Amino acid sequence: MPDPHHHIPDHSPRNYLHKLGSKLLEAVDRRFSNPETARRNRILLLLVTAALLTLILMPSQHLTTARYLPGEIATSDIRASQDYLLEDRQLTGQLRQEAANSAPLVYTVSDTTASTVTDAVAKALTALRRLRSEQPGASQAELRAMLEPMLEVRLSEVELQALLRVRNDEALLADLRKRLTALYQRRIILDAKVFGSDRQRGIELRDLAGRFLGTVGTGDAATEIAEARRMVQAGRLAGTGGNGGGYHILGVVARMMKPNLFFNQDASEARKNAAINAVKPVLYRIQKGEMIVRVGERVGPEQAQKLTMIYQASRGEGTLYTALGIFGLVLVLFYFPYRFACRNIRKFNPTNRDILAIAIMILGSFFIFKLALLITANIGAAFPAVSAASYYYLFPFAAGAMVVRILLNSEVALVYCVMMAPLLGILFNSNMFVVIYALLGSVVGAHGVRQCQDRSTIYTAGSKLAVVNLAMGLCFQTMTGALFTVQTLYVAAFALIGALLSAMLVSAFIPLFESLFHYTTNIKLLELANLNSPLLRDLMVKAPGTYHHSVVVGNLVEAAAEAIGANPLLARVAAYYHDIGKVAKPLYFIENMQGGENRHDKLSPHMSALILISHVKEGEALARAQRLGRPIIDVIRQHHGTTLIKFFYEKAKSQSEATGLAVEEQDFHYPGPKPQTREAGLVMLADAVEAASRTLVNPTPDRIQGMVQKLINRIFTDGQLDECELTLKNLHEIAKSFNRILGAIFHHRIDYPEPVHKGGIGGKKPHADHGTEQPAPPSGSSQGHQGDGSENLKRLGMS
Repeated sequence: MPDPHHHIPDHSPRNYLHKLGSKLLEAVDRRFSNPETARRNRILLLLVTAALLTLILMPSQHLTTARYLPGEIATSDIRASQDYLLEDRQLTGQLRQEAANSAPLVYTVSDTTASTVTDAVAKALTALRRLRSEQPGASQAELRAMLEPMLEVRLSEVELQALLRVRNDEALLADLRKRLTALYQRRIILDAKVFGSDRQRGIELRDLAGRFLGTVGTGDAATEIAEARRMVQAGRLAGTGGNGGGYHILGVVARMMKPNLFFNQDASEARKNAAINAVKPVLYRIQKGEMIVRVGERVGPEQAQKLTMIYQASRGEGTLYTALGIFGLVLVLFYFPYRFACRNIRKFNPTNRDILAIAIMILGSFFIFKLALLITANIGAAFPAVSAASYYYLFPFAAGAMVVRILLNSEVALVYCVMMAPLLGILFNSNMFVVIYALLGSVVGAHGVRQCQDRSTIYTAGSKLAVVNLAMGLCFQTMTGALFTVQTLYVAAFALIGALLSAMLVSAFIPLFESLFHYTTNIKLLELANLNSPLLRDLMVKAPGTYHHSVVVGNLVEAAAEAIGANPLLARVAAYYHDIGKVAKPLYFIENMQGGENRHDKLSPHMSALILISHVKEGEALARAQRLGRPIIDVIRQHHGTTLIKFFYEKAKSQSEATGLAVEEQDFHYPGPKPQTREAGLVMLADAVEAASRTLVNPTPDRIQGMVQKLINRIFTDGQLDECELTLKNLHEIAKSFNRILGAIFHHRIDYPEPVHKGGIGGKKPHADHGTEQPAPPSGSSQGHQGDGSENLKRLGMS
């Protein structure tokens, strides 16, 4: 029967996109690993994006240059119109191919192979002696199971007996080391035929560190591995006690032998590439006025090659300055608004992932717009009644800004609009109306999705965009004096359809960017906020105390986030999942012990601290496996910061006074990092406050207020909030919010006149604030259902 818990692989397109995005983001992290590399790669990304965008924005112009194939007849005289310094690519390619074919191969020489074999035999003999002394009755199967992994060969019965009869380990190893050292000095190869062929081409020798050792001449010999194995078995082996044991041991050693001179594929490829790069391009000079071919002359191969080179060099010559101008304008529009925003807009701080996503979005948007522009130009003949300019209102200019706003924030979306609108004007033949239409529509669309927590919000924003598009279309028609024409009807219809199309594209592409770039949008957070999600249900079953703690922390941080203007939804969802790592060892955390034994009593303080610290790493791994998103993972990693596990640290110090062993405080700190965002800081504060609130004996408002103030001050003075954007004013608002929520949770209840006792036989009164009391039935009320049913009810919840 199949295991019901067996994981079924997810072959959905979204899963493939997520895996592709993981690889992409890993590559981005590698490329932007340090500030200097990150700066260089950002500049490179800017240049590449600007170059590709220039190709898209270039007007559709085609140049015609005379080209002839060998054997054709020239119809006119062709002279060089200017000086040309051209690369003969065919000849250059031939020379580079010859250099690649003649580049020497690289072989690596290992000086440790002989000692590796000898050390393995020594280790096996030592282990064999130890096992036989500790377990005199060990079977041959046990001995073989121990020896074969060490020797990396399979042993026959005869070979095993030969090893068991070795009398003098030192003599055997000395003889074996001498024999192998002499043999490996001759350099052992895998295949003599291949080595001979490579030697004809040339072989460079390098050591394991890559240092050059010399070359192999045609007269230099090497021993094939098969011959070396035959040679090692010749003669006797000291220390074996005779009886043919040395022959069998040498047979084992022969099978263990490996070549110490072997082909290095990577180094050979690098040597080949170096030889190719050393070949300089072959340049061909053609002077201005030089006659290439005369009219009526049959074009020869050399003339055809010249004409081809001139054609390739002059291709696009007429649009060179246009391309340079567009390229420069793209750089200016990208760089200066970006620099201004970085220095003057506080919330504008896009990551490397964000910049890559925006670059891909810009290129994709302009490619689609260029394709749509060509299509509308071609269908104009089919619908002559519709002006070509009217089709512009169909274009979903606002879709990109809406996607950026949902994925990031309003500041980045605004800068995106500023960069995109002028470039769209260039694409549409320097149309100022398109610039205004795209800019204002993008701003309105981005504003409409600022609180996007479900798909309907996107279409609501689309309806607002439709109103603005319609208003701008009518204004443009009025400015051109064409308001009372049939084109106005087309403009109005296209403006409405364009807004709807923008909303549809946003709704379609948001899941794509979520999966590909691992973004966690508010829509995704709402899905994660479902308390019936598998992770939270697992937490509720395995660690109910942690689950309740997380829910209360979620309520605390949500109210505090609303008070300081942070993201309440992100704060609440992050709080739900911040302790999911505790499901691995739930009974080692106090909230899940339920009055049972404390397992930490049997552990050392160091081990207890490791278990507590491990729940952060376990939670991070679980969140990555379940694709909770980078913001949630960051909160899981940061919610304890680098705080000290003080209880076990003090316990370890007290034990060290008796043992005399030093205690390193660093061993009792969480690994961090400290909270980097306001939401992470809120979860840290709420986590500490909620845990401490459970210890209050009489949680009056004053005691709650004092506890909250003390904990927030302690975390603040400890420096845990140094790297997030929580101000002192924020901390004041957070404290007030915590006091209000905790006061509602721990509000006083009235003391009922007749308490409910355990089993109905006296006992202590339960805590009133837990809500476990029920009023006793009033005197004179019906008692007709007492008896068995009543007794059963009394036993509910009793152990």
